[in-house]
Amino acid sequence: MVTGAPPTREAYYRAMAETLPPETLVVTSLGNASYLWAAVRDRPENFYVEDAMGLALPLALGLAVARPDRQVVAVEGDGGMLMHMGGLITVGAAAPANLTVLLIQNGVHAASGGQALTNAALDFAALARTAGLKGARNIETADAFASALAGALGNPGPSFLALLTAPDLDVVVPPAGFDPVVTKRRFQDAIGAPRYVPTLFGGGRLEERQR
Repeated sequence: MVTGAPPTREAYYRAMAETLPPETLVVTSLGNASYLWAAVRDRPENFYVEDAMGLALPLALGLAVARPDRQVVAVEGDGGMLMHMGGLITVGAAAPANLTVLLIQNGVHAASGGQALTNAALDFAALARTAGLKGARNIETADAFASALAGALGNPGPSFLALLTAPDLDVVVPPAGFDPVVTKRRFQDAIGAPRYVPTLFGGGRLEERQR
């Protein structure tokens, strides 16, 4: 058991930036989960989920299933996971080997002002193991996280790491304004996904892209 204040989200993100291979696809949830990751490691391979609480994990799950050739990391908050617990259950059922789930466990709804969770002491790692993610772990230091993340990426998943985190209620300013259309298009280009192209007289077509 680690005593003292838990690590900041930034400490975990710095460790993640140093550990992730450059081609890893990262899906982050709303608020500072996305803003800070953009400030630490903005890349076309990042998909920032804005104003959709609890939906980073379902999106990452679909991405992992659709692109088994790429490592996918989902960064979700504890409040968001409580809102859409079905996403975690579905991860256990689908069991994509290329998905790593990182849970920011700060005990509050940080994006809406810091309201306490109804059960801030919930053992999310135990919950994930019950859902079928057998290697789920609770993490309490940035050093332990770097080692655990490297292990998760190097072995078949799905993996789940619950990161005990100090609440960060001050909104982080990302390096550039978020535009969801730009985020989507550059992410599509990064993964070689087909892009929908409108045609002159209505309708449209899918433009295949090189993977």
